[in-house]
Amino acid sequence: MNSLSNNSKIQIWFITARPKTLLAAIVPVIVGSAIAFNDGSFKFIPAAAALLCSLLIQIGTNFVNDLYDFMKGTDKKDRVGPRRALVEGLLTVNEMKAGIAVTFISAFLLGLYLVYIGGWLILIIGIVSIAAGFAYTAGPYPLAYNGLGDVFVFVFFGMVATTGTYFVQTGDISLFAFWASIPVGALVTNILVVNNYRDIDEDRISKKNTLAVKLGKTFTRLQYVSFMIISYLVPFVVYITFKNSPFVFLPLLSFPLSVKLVKMIYKLEGSELNKTLELTAKLSGIYAILFAIGIIL
Repeated sequence: MNSLSNNSKIQIWFITARPKTLLAAIVPVIVGSAIAFNDGSFKFIPAAAALLCSLLIQIGTNFVNDLYDFMKGTDKKDRVGPRRALVEGLLTVNEMKAGIAVTFISAFLLGLYLVYIGGWLILIIGIVSIAAGFAYTAGPYPLAYNGLGDVFVFVFFGMVATTGTYFVQTGDISLFAFWASIPVGALVTNILVVNNYRDIDEDRISKKNTLAVKLGKTFTRLQYVSFMIISYLVPFVVYITFKNSPFVFLPLLSFPLSVKLVKMIYKLEGSELNKTLELTAKLSGIYAILFAIGIIL
């Protein structure tokens, strides 16, 4: 996408929501629901509500990210990544603030249903998740600007979202769900790792001290590979500890794509990594679907 100027307002908002990143919100709900199904406790309405809340929080976080990266001068028209609506003047700051308010308020109101069925723990999780979405790039100590974005994504879009999805359907905490949340968090975080690796030079100039900026390209590539390795080791833990079925190894079918992605992150630079980013998001989705099927069977 070279420009947003030829799109309608609805299309601009859709693109600003970064649809290619929304698998990060869908993946944990798929896996958490599969474990609930495996335990005979799957409930469609709570699962659907958890999915919508997860999507709204992800979209709201993306909007906050766009707003504060623009206000801090991090996003520019000549940026390596996809164009942004605020930078191109297609949305105003006030419009983006309104979009953030509508998105997070909607997530909170929908989340009240999950609080009704899940209790005070879900209320705390919801409030902290929304606050963290703001704190990702806003506030006195923005996480993304201080090398903590990776931790935020791993915890909230991995562990919290996966185990929370399981909890609202079962009312219980599960070690199985905890272990399953690890590859979810790892692969979703790898989406951010590629993004930060691609933008490392721009972010350094803008003083956006992501983990990639703090620790460099060599570390970031190793981080990406490490998360891949961890993701493909977890099915062995699941097989030994929770579900003695060969189907839990279905995620290994996605391993060739992970190898391709590792080669890409070592060979490509700059805007060439946009394709790597897209495929990394797709890998998280493919892995999650295969893992969920393996858990259910």
